[in-house]
Amino acid sequence: MKELLDYSREHSDEILTTLRDMVELESFSSDKAGVDTFSAYIRDKLEEVGAEVQTIPQDEAGNHLMADWGDRHEQVLILCHMDTVWPTGTLREKPFRIEDGLAFGPGILDMKAGIANSIHALKAIRSLELKTKQRIRLLFNSDEEVGSPTSRELIEREAKRSTHVFCLEPGAGINGALKVGRKGVGMFQVRVTGRAAHAGNEPENGISANEEMAHQVLALHKLTDLGLGTTVNVGVMQGGAVRNQIAPNAEALVDLRVVTAAEAERVTKEILSLKPKLSGASVDITGGLNRPPMEKTQLTSELLEQVRKIAGPLGIELEEAHVGGGSDAQFAAAAGVAVLDGLGGVGEGPHADHEHISVDALPQRTALLASLLVGE
Repeated sequence: MKELLDYSREHSDEILTTLRDMVELESFSSDKAGVDTFSAYIRDKLEEVGAEVQTIPQDEAGNHLMADWGDRHEQVLILCHMDTVWPTGTLREKPFRIEDGLAFGPGILDMKAGIANSIHALKAIRSLELKTKQRIRLLFNSDEEVGSPTSRELIEREAKRSTHVFCLEPGAGINGALKVGRKGVGMFQVRVTGRAAHAGNEPENGISANEEMAHQVLALHKLTDLGLGTTVNVGVMQGGAVRNQIAPNAEALVDLRVVTAAEAERVTKEILSLKPKLSGASVDITGGLNRPPMEKTQLTSELLEQVRKIAGPLGIELEEAHVGGGSDAQFAAAAGVAVLDGLGGVGEGPHADHEHISVDALPQRTALLASLLVGE
């Protein structure tokens, strides 16, 4: 809708100011106070545009926000997460800056640009006195970057109540492709128990947990099948206490990525059934699938075509992509509703030092979201 695009471009400085404010409010997942300060800012902004906002308190994680806009019976769900991977204090080393049409800052792409889009999309609709076809329910959670342990049930519940779901994670690549498929994410912990002994005097009496863990790492990595899109990675490993002792204990954290639910089931079974190689050692493996795979469905394809028809007149050509990273869109998709992910910022480097967005794309994406909500 050209009217919304013109409005968003006319107010691009305002959108960018909101985004800068948000980047400068650090919201590291493990910093409850920081995330709560950020959520209070978001609440104020939503109330300014007429949304009814509910704070959902959390004991340890940051508080979640749920907002409603409009009074229609059917609802569309917008998913955003407020937390970032950047520890509090990162801003001192990586302050917000604009350079060559790009805006940089911790969390700017993943996913504070998407949050700015959501606020200003509602503001544009209200300012132009337009109507939405459905009630807009917005869910801002505080723990996506750590697996959404306290918000998963909320996401699944609200997805089931919605006709479709828009997730405002960043688009894929420099063209901002929409994400129609995501790999499922599994998280496992491996604990090995051996037997301590003096490394010099009585090594034969010991059972090295580190040696056993080495066998387990090799077995785990052999489960990777790049042809199927399956990866198993031991990302963290530690064992033993001192240099001159046969290590009695070792632990490792394992990441699994899979394209399909069937592959997730197969590989999970393989991981959980691993046995020790050394006599006398024991291996305990816990964990499982955290985020189910998001596979492209007929519902997704139909929604994508509707979105493309609306994006075309705005001068936006939307590509589609399958990606390996996880998001809350996967929980929504598993609820059986149509989901489109990647409607947020356009840029590169999520979780990386060079994380940035395209400044020119910011009002464009705001107008796209507003147009989708209006249905024109």
